[in-house]
Amino acid sequence: MAGTKNLLNAHNQIRQLTRVAAAVSFTTIFAGSFLQMPALAREHAGSPHAASAKISEGSPMETKKSTPVQHTVRTVSGIISYTEQGSGPVALFVHGVLLNGHLWRHQLADLSDIRRCIAVDLLAHGDTEIAPDQDVSVTANAKMLKEFLDALHIDQVDLVGNDSGGGISQIFAALYPERVRSLTLTDCDTHDNWPPEAFKPFLAMAAGGGLRGTLESMLANKGVYRSPQALGPAYEHPDQLSDESIETYLRPFLRSQQRLRDLERFLAAFDNKHTLAIEDRLKTLQAPTLIVWGTDDVYFDVKWAHWLGDNIPGARRRVELQGARIFFTEERWQEFDKELRSHWQLAKQAAH
Repeated sequence: MAGTKNLLNAHNQIRQLTRVAAAVSFTTIFAGSFLQMPALAREHAGSPHAASAKISEGSPMETKKSTPVQHTVRTVSGIISYTEQGSGPVALFVHGVLLNGHLWRHQLADLSDIRRCIAVDLLAHGDTEIAPDQDVSVTANAKMLKEFLDALHIDQVDLVGNDSGGGISQIFAALYPERVRSLTLTDCDTHDNWPPEAFKPFLAMAAGGGLRGTLESMLANKGVYRSPQALGPAYEHPDQLSDESIETYLRPFLRSQQRLRDLERFLAAFDNKHTLAIEDRLKTLQAPTLIVWGTDDVYFDVKWAHWLGDNIPGARRRVELQGARIFFTEERWQEFDKELRSHWQLAKQAAH
């Protein structure tokens, strides 16, 4: 009887994991399967990896004269790491949770002929260094962006955000509208969908101490990262994401115990009170706004693109990329960059 009960329990767990993997985003998939990461790592050992058309390769960098340069700048919130490329009006790119400025490498390379493109590493991410007691909430990150621009003597930016970075961008734009020349939002946390219900198990996993083991498993075998049980559903073609990109995203979190703790605090601070607090001001935002959304994003439903378009007065255009997923900024950078060029040109014309 005990053996039968155990088998039934195991079967129920597998069915639950399957439903989670089919219904929610990469973060929730982690939450449902992180305890199985060592087994997944063994399963994917020696698995083939696509050698062509990797997302981190074949970028337009080869044809551009400028090269990306990494810098740091000291602010009240910490020593902020950022990468920049190009010259001209500044475009500021804001990534989301578990990533860093590397997300925007194609934009920096491709758009550097018309913009000074800057990709910042948020608090608790990438190479940014902060004090152990530094506030890492999304509102704190929005305030950090202001400090960051002040430190670099930048008055206005074309602001671009993705994932939780899109939520941070909304908060920044609402708090400091005079600093936003134009706004572009891609699949991101919006309104009271922060954190979404499907994200809460992942937060519970991190709060329970499982984050280090999950990160270590994905770094030990990159096939785990690309698997359906992990970040695979965040990409149309997860096999094309290079090992180097996975290292760039995840390795910084394990450099020290404090860096891991900072990420845990970042996750623990997720609360829709931050977006609800600025909603009235967001509804007065006149900055020309572009909304680009992937229709196959299992995490951020297209309805949130409609919500943003209906509630931001400056919204000029809403674009749906058929079949795209949350990180289309990497996979479909050509389509996205074309929209950015057009958006920035129209915003410039409207300002004159």
